[in-house]
Amino acid sequence: MRMYDLITKKKRGEPLAASEICAMVEGFTKGEIPDYQMAAMLMAICFRSMTEEEMRALTLAMAASGDEVDLSAFGGSTVDKHSTGGVGDKTTLIACPIVAAAGGRIAKMSGRGLGHTGGTVDKLESIPGFQTTLSREDFFAVIEKTGLSLIGQSGELAPADKKLYALRDVTATVDSIPLIAASIMSKKLAAGSAAIVLDVKTGSGAFMKTLDDALALARAMVAIGEGAGRKTSAVITDMDVPLGSAVGNALEVAEAMEVLQGRGPADLREVSLALAADMLRLIGRGDFAECQRLAEKAIEDGSAFCTFAAMVEAQGGDASCLDDPGKLPQAAFHLEILADRAGYITHMDAETIGRAACMLGAGRETKESVIDHAAGIRILKKTGEAIEAKEVLAVLCTNDESRLAPAAACYTRALEIAAEPPEKRPRIFARVTKESFGHAERAHEEAAKDVMSDALLAEIRAAMARREEKEGGADGR
Repeated sequence: MRMYDLITKKKRGEPLAASEICAMVEGFTKGEIPDYQMAAMLMAICFRSMTEEEMRALTLAMAASGDEVDLSAFGGSTVDKHSTGGVGDKTTLIACPIVAAAGGRIAKMSGRGLGHTGGTVDKLESIPGFQTTLSREDFFAVIEKTGLSLIGQSGELAPADKKLYALRDVTATVDSIPLIAASIMSKKLAAGSAAIVLDVKTGSGAFMKTLDDALALARAMVAIGEGAGRKTSAVITDMDVPLGSAVGNALEVAEAMEVLQGRGPADLREVSLALAADMLRLIGRGDFAECQRLAEKAIEDGSAFCTFAAMVEAQGGDASCLDDPGKLPQAAFHLEILADRAGYITHMDAETIGRAACMLGAGRETKESVIDHAAGIRILKKTGEAIEAKEVLAVLCTNDESRLAPAAACYTRALEIAAEPPEKRPRIFARVTKESFGHAERAHEEAAKDVMSDALLAEIRAAMARREEKEGGADGR
């Protein structure tokens, strides 16, 4: 096999054989294939895409490039979740203990934040003493004891993905859906869970800005997971508005604990319960409605909160701060953002709000940036809400006073205010499962009619139709 011939083949739009993809990934990981040739292949994939079989072969080759976790000791009850990233997205801290309390087993390896998206590991490390690095033996022991363990990703998990992503990042090939899907799913498959639920975000604060792209990515990942023998589903959720009212690590931990204690923002609760219910459904705890009731019960009876607290304690953290958020890191400086006029917030650019949080110290501009765990934003008014002149819209928090003014200017730019309220958007657009992509999405449409206008329903139907037509054309090649 010559890499030159494979590049030529893909450039012409011809599918690569699984054996060719495996040899290519292995050769690149070992350093036998130079960056310039792999960069050419990545660009060819961007222009020519990949078939479902190619995506699965690429994912499996990347997953097999390093360690693969064996969770068979926990039976078929292991389930993982992944979010494509957003602002204020702390659903892992809620959905995972709910599922563990209801009998699932969560062995989750999470990442750190970069840019405007927050990382689960950064949130967890705002809990005093919490250890996100465990030996495999300790990792398994925590799962055995509490049903749940959340740690940082191992450096030996899918090393091919790490090397490929670094190259994609500097060759403008990050936004290829087959490459995104393979990158995400290679790590999920290597992590070993029997089932996987994917939270695919869409909107201004998401990587997938449009519903069409979110549907395409969701379908690609579900197809890869199912093709690899893992029960897989995807939930497409809104990220046009930050999720919940807190953006920033310690602030988000405190808000997640509010939800686990039966309080907290309605949007965060709804999305977290939907993800937890789908996770429980995939491991055989009933249909979606039954699993929704199980998830709600785990919050109502306190078992989900107790499960999270037990995990924190088992991993060296101070569980008392979960009941008393004043023990979490606290910011020394605060600044209120005031409305300059009355009206309605008609749009919030979630990505810009995420950047404002980064400017306060809550996120990273580079991998070397140091996180201020106390920094962040408490959002008091969100899209669709009426506001009065001089009313407090948000509170900025940081330990570096010089960061407040530029972050305030950034946050203000993210808001649009008008005299009339905007159309409502759903928090959950659709679910994608192996049984029937179209049927699953349309079924959810009925449940969402109370929060969606006819125009938005028409937009979703049109996006589904475009995606089905495009995929039908691809299948016919």
